[in-house]
Amino acid sequence: MTELKEQTFEEAMQHHWKDYYELTKPTVVLLMLLTSVIGMLLATPGMVPWQVLLFGNLGIALCAGSAATVNHLVDRQVDLKMARTFNRPVAKGRVAPMNAIIFATVLGLMGMAILYFLINPTTAWLTFASLVGYAYIYTFYLKRATPQNIVIGGLAGAAPPLLGWTAVTGSVDGHGLLLVLIIFAWTPPHFWALAVHKKAEYANAEIPMLPVTHGESYTKLHILLYTIILVVVTVLPFATKMLNVLYLLGALVLGIGFIYYAITMMIGKNKNAGMDTFKYSIVYLMALFVIMLLDHYLMPVSTIGR
Repeated sequence: MTELKEQTFEEAMQHHWKDYYELTKPTVVLLMLLTSVIGMLLATPGMVPWQVLLFGNLGIALCAGSAATVNHLVDRQVDLKMARTFNRPVAKGRVAPMNAIIFATVLGLMGMAILYFLINPTTAWLTFASLVGYAYIYTFYLKRATPQNIVIGGLAGAAPPLLGWTAVTGSVDGHGLLLVLIIFAWTPPHFWALAVHKKAEYANAEIPMLPVTHGESYTKLHILLYTIILVVVTVLPFATKMLNVLYLLGALVLGIGFIYYAITMMIGKNKNAGMDTFKYSIVYLMALFVIMLLDHYLMPVSTIGR
């Protein structure tokens, strides 16, 4: 009987910590860290100092986890109405709201302290602005106020490569901002594809996502238009001589694939086309940034303009 109680307690504690881990949206944070790491590596012709690589990404990850926790907290009632999110820790009561607030505060303060004292103030304040933009401006207001929520709020989620860049250079410049522009243009077709697939759930939760307010046909057309804009934007690192031919070819091939998925969504009858496009968009962004890195080291551009 004692062994059974000990086992149950251990399982409960393990589950408890998993809940806090889930609050940080680790999959999203890992994708953000990929772009921030590559932002760091693109910012210098050589290797990034290990202290910047370690503490810079740790600080960014902690602040991102803090923002994600606030999102869980604010959306706990909405999450209960959606199959994708109904089992989240705060929504289900496995983590009390006050505990979530404390957890988010601790993560945010730790992340800011690491960035400010061990990296540089520029990166710290830009990260703070990104945290506030996502956790408060987007989650508290934009998400419920306008069908353009993901377009306007996407700027906060586009910041990680710039944060990585400034962690190395201590300054904001045009090439770092180009990386932000790419993710900013990528966000609407990425998220609207999911919103089309989950339209009924968003409608039930009374979230004014574009397919809910303007219909699926309108949204699918805008996914295609934004995808075309994205492909044009991804050419700019080559046009500005930030990157070379390897990157250009990779960006165009990946972009054609994205356009194909967007067209399939618009004219096809596959009910899973939205989710297929959403999944491809994640692969697209990861592959695009990896190709940036390969081009940077295999085909360095002497006029990189640093």
